[in-house]
Amino acid sequence: VGSGIGGLAIAVLLAKVGKKVLVLEQHDRAGGCCHTFTEQGFEFDVGIHYIGELLDHKPMRCVIDQLTNGQLQWEPLDNPFDKVVLGPPENRRIYPIYSGKKRYIDELKKCFPGEEKAIDEYVRLSKKVANGIWLMILLKLLPTPLAKFLVHTGLATRLSSFFRYASRSLTDVVNELTQNKDLRAVMCYIFGTYGKMPKEASFSMHSLLLCHYLNGAWYPKGGASEIAYHMIPIIEKAGGAVLVRAPVNRILLNDAKEAIGVSVLKGQEEVHVHAPIVISDAGIFNTYEHLLPKDVQTMPAIQKQLSMVQHGDGGLSIFIGVDGTKEELGLKADNYFIFPENNLDELLEGYMKGNGEESSKKVPLIFVASPSAKDPTWPERKPGKSTVTVVSFANYAWFEEWKDDKVKNRSIDYKELKEAFINNILEAVTEIFPKIKDRIEYVDAGTPITNQHYIGAPKGEIYGADHGIPRFSVELNATIRPQTPIKNLFLTGQDVMLCGFAGALTGALTCGSVILNRNLHLDAIGLPKRVKNGNNKKKE
Repeated sequence: VGSGIGGLAIAVLLAKVGKKVLVLEQHDRAGGCCHTFTEQGFEFDVGIHYIGELLDHKPMRCVIDQLTNGQLQWEPLDNPFDKVVLGPPENRRIYPIYSGKKRYIDELKKCFPGEEKAIDEYVRLSKKVANGIWLMILLKLLPTPLAKFLVHTGLATRLSSFFRYASRSLTDVVNELTQNKDLRAVMCYIFGTYGKMPKEASFSMHSLLLCHYLNGAWYPKGGASEIAYHMIPIIEKAGGAVLVRAPVNRILLNDAKEAIGVSVLKGQEEVHVHAPIVISDAGIFNTYEHLLPKDVQTMPAIQKQLSMVQHGDGGLSIFIGVDGTKEELGLKADNYFIFPENNLDELLEGYMKGNGEESSKKVPLIFVASPSAKDPTWPERKPGKSTVTVVSFANYAWFEEWKDDKVKNRSIDYKELKEAFINNILEAVTEIFPKIKDRIEYVDAGTPITNQHYIGAPKGEIYGADHGIPRFSVELNATIRPQTPIKNLFLTGQDVMLCGFAGALTGALTCGSVILNRNLHLDAIGLPKRVKNGNNKKKE
């Protein structure tokens, strides 16, 4: 149910062992946040902006190569791959973020002389904490009684630095390391990629992100839609299929309350599809609150899981089509994180608490990237055109009253509010990229209710269940696992593990491990060696 990377990846894993898998997607194209769309000749990506850990012969690269039969190619971003912009135009500071374990540290020290000790400690601590992630995976794979034993004896927290730091906020840890407000902001800047302001973010989650990009950042050649394009044939070859415009409206259960298939809406008609296993990539809220009958939703085990999670914050995207090449427009294969000042927590708190109209004037975080500048195939596919994508956050409540209006034909009030966000954000973006200002040919925004419509996000969130501190408690991670309280119903994707492409992929590996009764994570770790040995044999 659902063709995001969590759904497609588990489908391919099962297809690889000879299972027939049917993937059902409510949208008119597969891929979830990995899909692209075209407007007025401009192609935009929705959620794939850059991915780390893709060096050759690293586990994640090898897993993706397996899932796409080696057909998906990746292009490294520029170095520096991120730029952190702090302050108003008249007092702007730009800090470049470089990849490379040594270079990341050295370049940061050049920007902040006298802060060498703080920078070294920040990186040391992040690596140590991120290395403890193995226990989070283990808690989801161990038999429930053993996982509960590790939780209730406190052993899980003692064994893993990840869980020891999970309850500490990013703000707390960073503020202990340095008094320099710009350095604090630079240490925190990437929080937008999981959607929690620093004082509500778990340092453990943040440390994973820092380490994820230490060796570099990549973008799929040909754009994000290439990901699904190279996965679907593997599913089909094994006798399965990926169907779009196939909204699942409920999971079918037998008298013993076991999952036996799904019901798909075809117009007004219900079509029943029976299967021995149902896997949901629709997220924990959609699965439990919308796809299961009311009497099953009230099961204590399901209510317990729902009580442990909250909806993430709504996402806001702006899609800009520009006339001109990347060279003419000064666009590069990198990302900008623009903040009006260095007091990130205050900025975000004020923004999320304000009303929509007020908050549109003071957007606290603007992420800017150019998909066209990152993709080496772009100039031949769309000559003389460029695209810029902007991502930020927005409160679902600001847009909720228009959620039932017809898409692309919502009320004038909705359009005016959307326009206010677009205009204020464009002002900040064209300040950094002045050459695009007079060459914009297309602009539109996707609000939380757009996300709700196209990717089935219940509250317009882009990262699934909230990634604040409570998400990283040992008890939650031992309780929310691929198996659900309903026999033969499994969860995959972001809500099983973590958000983003890598998180959803790890969710699929975890789900596959449970269904196939084999630790696919260990297989993934051993994969680079097997690939290398195989290549050496070919050479011989």
